[in-house]
Amino acid sequence: MRAFIQLTLSFFAAGFLTGCGEEINHEKARQTGFVFCGQAGPATFNPQLVDSGITSETLSSQLFDTLLTLDSTTYQPKASIAESWQVNESGTEYLFTLKKGVSFQSTAWFTPSRTLTADDVVFSFRRIIDPSHPFHMVGGGLYPWFSGINFQNSLLDVIAIDEYKVKFVLAKPDNTFLSNIATSHAVIHSKEYAGQLRLADELAMIDSHPVGTGPFYLNEFQVNDLVRLKRHPFYWAGEAKMKQVVFDISHRGTGTLAKLLRNECDVLTSPRSSQIPTIKAHDELTLNVKPAMNISYIAVNTEHPALSDVRVRRALNHAINRQNILDSVYYGTGSQAFSVLPQNSWAYNGDSIQIRYDRNYAIALLRDAGYSEGLTLNMLVPLEPRSYNPSPRKTAELIQANMADIGITLNLLTDDRFSSQVTGNTDKVDLFLTGWIADTGDPDNFLRPLLSCDSERAGQNISRWCNSDFDFLLDLALEVETPRYRVNLYKQAQNILNSEFPVIPLNHGMQFQAHDSSLVGFKMSPFNAQPFDQVERIR
Repeated sequence: MRAFIQLTLSFFAAGFLTGCGEEINHEKARQTGFVFCGQAGPATFNPQLVDSGITSETLSSQLFDTLLTLDSTTYQPKASIAESWQVNESGTEYLFTLKKGVSFQSTAWFTPSRTLTADDVVFSFRRIIDPSHPFHMVGGGLYPWFSGINFQNSLLDVIAIDEYKVKFVLAKPDNTFLSNIATSHAVIHSKEYAGQLRLADELAMIDSHPVGTGPFYLNEFQVNDLVRLKRHPFYWAGEAKMKQVVFDISHRGTGTLAKLLRNECDVLTSPRSSQIPTIKAHDELTLNVKPAMNISYIAVNTEHPALSDVRVRRALNHAINRQNILDSVYYGTGSQAFSVLPQNSWAYNGDSIQIRYDRNYAIALLRDAGYSEGLTLNMLVPLEPRSYNPSPRKTAELIQANMADIGITLNLLTDDRFSSQVTGNTDKVDLFLTGWIADTGDPDNFLRPLLSCDSERAGQNISRWCNSDFDFLLDLALEVETPRYRVNLYKQAQNILNSEFPVIPLNHGMQFQAHDSSLVGFKMSPFNAQPFDQVERIR
């Protein structure tokens, strides 16, 4: 029996993942669904294993569900496949009651025999926090987003109380816990499917051949070409209105805007700001715009001999003309960053004194630090447009010119698959042009994953900066119940950043999505893409 299962799974694995396939039949796809473009392809289909990219930002909410979701207006957690929850007086135990009748997807490689239970929730979270879990090391044993918030140490245990009740036990009170398990990373997998994979000795398929409870299931993946999702007919919230969604992840031929204009794709996510006027000029296209919780910034390698000097880091900060970047890259759609937190954060503490363009002061700081003769630095630059930076290459070139103006030679290194997981191991890079899209509305979601000591040890804090005072403020803010005290603690944390500059804030971007006007039903959020279950074609 085991040999039969293994043979079957191996067959599907070989036939499902292909290096290159036929080009997308756009007309056929449009008859029963729509084509989505504008993002690079996935390295995995498990959102637990990534901190950003198409898997967590777009695919997750189509394939999987989470216990809670975040309200797109209030940013507060609300029920999803957990219909209710209770918290004990000490704030260290959360008891969730699950919805009944939540069906897992049937795919070519798995047919469920039961609906979702507490065992699936326990399996999904213990995989992250328990090194002895049979699936913990599958995929490398790295859970970057969770490591960045120190999730493994804050969550002590997950216990199934009965079939539809599950208890989470925390090491100490955590004001961010509910928001964190409402993100696109905290997805629920099928324990039954995992058991089948163990029998077949095909554990890695849990990440490459996903099974979730979301509105769509994975039907086809052609590497560097397409991802095809089909409608989950037994989705607990009601069957999706479209039969399929095709993600065009190819880089062949014309650019993404040209594909949208030629009806080769129906939806374009994060178009470049320079493309916005063209999109607006076409009546057959609809442009959705929503304020986003994001930040574009430069992460500074504080282990570099020159950059370990705070005077040099401040000089870099004062050398950058952010308004020029806004005018040339964002075309009036962004805003200047005066903090790592965006202005719509409830703990925002903008500092226009420390974060400002001042060329002469930058030169003076360099001279005081002993670099009046100049300095040569390397900056790694991504190529993929993101909501926080619509044109990274152009942004980098403007920064390069700013640096030359104060005597710094800045070499630009481009990387089409830029991520903090990669850059954390890049020793020869001095600066990283990057950014962050928040997963929750809590300030901790910006500050801890990017800059905490735990995040630095996990390789997620690419500035390699660790400050015990900063961490103390973040940890205290997790436990303090009075809102005004939390605000004060986060403002103090921002003051530390605005004097140390392990990261140099640049700008905040808007979230854009363009789509064919024949489609309606898209739900926008300041965080990641929402489920496409309500999207339909009206003509």
